[in-house]
Amino acid sequence: MGEITGIYLNRRTVTKVICILTVMAVFFAYNYTFIPRAVSVFARQERLVPIYRVETAEKKLAISFDAAWGSDITPKLLEILKRHNVKTTFFLVEFWMDKYPEMTRRIAQEGHEIGNHSATHPNMGSLSKQEIIREITVTHDKIRELTGQEATLFRPPFGDYSNTLISTCNELGYQVIQWDVDSLDWKDLSAGAIYDRVIGQVKPGSIVLFHNNGKHTAEALEPIIKELHRQGYKIVPISELLIKGEYYIDKSTGEMRKK
Repeated sequence: MGEITGIYLNRRTVTKVICILTVMAVFFAYNYTFIPRAVSVFARQERLVPIYRVETAEKKLAISFDAAWGSDITPKLLEILKRHNVKTTFFLVEFWMDKYPEMTRRIAQEGHEIGNHSATHPNMGSLSKQEIIREITVTHDKIRELTGQEATLFRPPFGDYSNTLISTCNELGYQVIQWDVDSLDWKDLSAGAIYDRVIGQVKPGSIVLFHNNGKHTAEALEPIIKELHRQGYKIVPISELLIKGEYYIDKSTGEMRKK
């Protein structure tokens, strides 16, 4: 009976030892195999952000217009910009350029920068890489065809983006541009409300968002330009505002900064 008990105890001990060794093996495998791979995966998926504003010691900023629907007010905007010798950036959708080719040419001929705003105005953040490439390249070709410009700036419709969008744009030679001052002209705010929003929020390095066919955009634009000039601001196209050379984008603010 004692021998049987001893054998039983030995077997139980051996079983415990095997279990302990198995747990240790899994632990070491996890720590020295899985975790480095997981860290590597997360490192590759670091959150990317667009450019919302630019760090600068100069008193300058950029005004931009998104164009996707309508063109009735655009000539008046161009007249105001010309009268004040202001050059801006217009982000154009491909189907808008198809509908308004002469207006597209006029915008470029009057010295304004043309940016890419997609082909069909989709939520870019939900598209695959191949769909993103098509949206951008089709529009890029249309801009070049109508204006001769090689666009390098992309603004995603609705401000919707993803890591895939930003990395794909970079591969295509584009920088992704958002804004830090939204005029909210698309909400049909009054000219006074638009003026107050813009003048109250701008700072050196700001990128201001307007739309080419906002109901009160033209009415608000001239007094805004006059006040910015009075305050000593220089208004430039976005590409002239951006930092040349090495830079990084602050993840919390979207501010483009020198390295």
